Amino acid sequence: MEIVFEKEYLSQLYYKGDSGDKKHRFQPQIVKKYINTVNLLESIQKPDDLYKYRALNYEKLLGDKEGTESVRINDKYRIEFRTYPSEKETRIVICSIIELSNHYK
Repeated sequence: MEIVFEKEYLSQLYYKGDSGDKKHRFQPQIVKKYINTVNLLESIQKPDDLYKYRALNYEKLLGDKEGTESVRINDKYRIEFRTYPSEKETRIVICSIIELSNHYK
């Protein structure tokens, strides 16, 4: 899979381990799990392969978030992303890191 980051802070978290701003600060263990989860997303062949990783709780979102998918980083945070299949390689666009407490707002 090809990984693309929709927002710069998501890219910085992945490549540098820090977003570089005060608004998007996360604890070191969350950043580490985020990096590991993005690495896993990069290694799979198709999004449906994520179902075999039960701890990720992979789901296709509905309602106003239809077309977006998510996986859990831990019990509190998840990564939202969109997939774009192509002939060569599926592209995953990582949209955001969301707190689960905000999931249904």
